[in-house]
Amino acid sequence: MAFLLEHLAQALIVVGIACLIIEVTVLGFATFVLFFLGLSLVISGGLMYAELLEQTWLTALWFNALVTTLLAIFLWEPLKRMQEVTDNKEVKSDFAELTFTLEKDLNTDSRIFHNYSGIAWQLKSKQPISAGTEVKVVKKEVGAFWVEPN
Repeated sequence: MAFLLEHLAQALIVVGIACLIIEVTVLGFATFVLFFLGLSLVISGGLMYAELLEQTWLTALWFNALVTTLLAIFLWEPLKRMQEVTDNKEVKSDFAELTFTLEKDLNTDSRIFHNYSGIAWQLKSKQPISAGTEVKVVKKEVGAFWVEPN
């Protein structure tokens, strides 16, 4: 315990960095609690190391409580908005290059399946396509390939 008190600034920085690592890697930045706490610990450890704060447990406790609260108040909304931004751009993958020949007629109402990579994919199309036509996958959804004539 005496060792930690002698090296309180360094201990706070190490614990703060550990909190930040856990928040980002394990929790995937889903909660911000460890993020705010980690930042607060690093800030207080840095200020104690620079001898701008007294190196005592009581100072560390109160300073971290205050700074963690202030960080949460000011950063919660911007970080929450940052998480809500999504990208709806279509992702190109190996499915986009897949071509094959239809075994049955395909229209908007038909339930035709194509086996690919051990999965039976339902085929969908915006236009009727006759059997024997070579088609290519233009879009994929969960369990479904959207195809059009090649």
